[in-house]
Amino acid sequence: MDDVVGISHECDFPDEANAKPRVTRCPVHKAGLSSREVDDWVRRALRENGTIYTIDETLLRELRPDVILTQRLCDVCAVGYGTVARLVGTLPGPPQLVNLEPSSLSDIFDDIRRVAKACSVTDRADKVVAELSTRVEVIRERVARIPERPRCFLMEWVDPPFCSGHWGPELVEIAGGHDPLGRKHQPSVEIKWEAVLEARPEAIVLALCGYDVDRARRDYKLLRKFPRFDSLPAAQNDRIHIVDASAYFARPGPRVVDSLEILAGILHPEEFPEFSPSQTDYFLNPPSCACREHETR
Repeated sequence: MDDVVGISHECDFPDEANAKPRVTRCPVHKAGLSSREVDDWVRRALRENGTIYTIDETLLRELRPDVILTQRLCDVCAVGYGTVARLVGTLPGPPQLVNLEPSSLSDIFDDIRRVAKACSVTDRADKVVAELSTRVEVIRERVARIPERPRCFLMEWVDPPFCSGHWGPELVEIAGGHDPLGRKHQPSVEIKWEAVLEARPEAIVLALCGYDVDRARRDYKLLRKFPRFDSLPAAQNDRIHIVDASAYFARPGPRVVDSLEILAGILHPEEFPEFSPSQTDYFLNPPSCACREHETR
């Protein structure tokens, strides 16, 4: 972390990152809004301002970075690429601007190499990607022995409902499941609750984009009130799982492989006991409720 001079408002891993100056801000994260209110606020801010974030330009100029990492994948997830590119053009140097825009697991691995190249540590990236790839192949090989492919809805938002996109459905697939609502290698989108009822998922994983288990736990209570929720196989079989999407599923970095292992433990706990909710410290004991929930942290 010694070479990192500044971070975004989202950066919180590893722990020492939190000591770095933050050059972006997003007021919605501290507003205490409901899921519906967050969605409304984001749509309105994008419509009226074109962005939901602010950059501390003065601080960024003081930090004088050599490399700036940004993304063109989603204007809801981070500062828009155009905004960053225009600002970078006015900075001394100017800094090297590295755009990360992954839509698949292999894209994420390529981005690790791209960042390493920009920072002149390519050997380190090769080692990291090799280790991550090995872990992925271990999951693939063990899943190949399992005939069942349960229907798993990886849910990125509850109110309104959003399906998963980009690498999310791919992770479900590699972990031995099938996301009938996911958009593999495409952006996630809002869907109708009726589509969820029609898909009849056998497992639901609440991976709320940008948020941790506290938000997912609150929204799970909201989800249970949706029409005919109790008719879903996932609800009837106590297979509603709460995960920390902010730490894992929503972040296209090395911990995406942790996300894959978490999914494998959720979908096939007998084959992956080391990752199952009852055996790994990814999960906590669930509170008493009508439908058992598993949490990851």
